[in-house]
Amino acid sequence: MVSADLHATIDLYALSKDVKAVDYEPEQFPGAIFRIAEPKAVIILFKNGKMICTGSNTEANIKKVLAYAAKVLSKYVLSINPPAK
Repeated sequence: MVSADLHATIDLYALSKDVKAVDYEPEQFPGAIFRIAEPKAVIILFKNGKMICTGSNTEANIKKVLAYAAKVLSKYVLSINPPAK
């Protein structure tokens, strides 16, 4: 398991409508579930850009999953939130 912060606000509604691999039901849970087939992993993504990645077993696979997720998510960024110093 790995956690990451994109330092961005993400439009989870639009993401879930456009990307079939994403489930988002805010009435039940505040995060979107992004299931990635290859390499197999699941990302729990929150509107504030924080995410948790599970299911990947090697550092190389985690890097691939996070790179793929960042590419997909880049289209759904509402605003950039610079990290606090």
